[in-house]
Amino acid sequence: MLAQAAVKIKALRPPFRDVFRMRPVVDVEGGRFSAYFTRSRREILKIQRLRYRIFSQEYGASFHAPFGLDRDRFDRHCLHLVVRDNRSGELVGYTRVLPGDRLDKTGGFYSAGEFHLSPVRRLEGRVAEIGRTCIDPRHRGGAVITVLWARLAQYMLENDIRYLIGCASVSMNEGYNLAAIDRRIRERHLAPLPQRVVPRFRPQGLAGDAQEEAVKMPPLLKAYLRMGAQVGGEPCWDPDFNCLDYFILMQVERLPERYVQHFLQPTQPTQPAQAV
Repeated sequence: MLAQAAVKIKALRPPFRDVFRMRPVVDVEGGRFSAYFTRSRREILKIQRLRYRIFSQEYGASFHAPFGLDRDRFDRHCLHLVVRDNRSGELVGYTRVLPGDRLDKTGGFYSAGEFHLSPVRRLEGRVAEIGRTCIDPRHRGGAVITVLWARLAQYMLENDIRYLIGCASVSMNEGYNLAAIDRRIRERHLAPLPQRVVPRFRPQGLAGDAQEEAVKMPPLLKAYLRMGAQVGGEPCWDPDFNCLDYFILMQVERLPERYVQHFLQPTQPTQPAQAV
């Protein structure tokens, strides 16, 4: 059913495909939040400042960040997806997308620094990577994450992306039961063996009680899993960001039907948005 839906979008005549490409995703609660891709240098600088604030203060990350900006060599080659609070005008959510056809410029995916990605090279279809995902602490109730992932689902369908990959982080200094999270992932969310990757840096044990039933997961990791994502095996320890990173694999055929059906109904844009 979902694969057929993707084929239908590919077959839409050009005017309708242009509508899909231009239209931002707006949440249903009064249209407070909008998700769209931006090329604005001013907006990207704001997001790089938000990234630094979240990763340094919450994760305790230690990295070189002149002017209080988290930026690296991948930023210039990525698509920048932002969520805007339409009431305040603030940017409150973000992820970046690295299409697989730009790897000649970057030398590979960012996650190749943490995992051996030979299984990814065997995937059939187009692959893109998401990363540096973050949500303003004041807006983690669900709406911002939902709008962000809805726009990602739309991007996959628009651009014939069969797989999204990336790293989902679990901070090691926010009190999460790491052992219980890992058990839950192993029991319910692992990708098939041929699609599992190997971490370059394994953690030396996971803190917490693995048998605890009430497992609290970080909001972003929970959102990935609700979108049908699978986890590609053991986590990697990231000492710079003081976190565990799980390799995430999201396949278009596993997208929840509610997202796909929504994007089969073309509508006029509710506000201008920069094309991807």
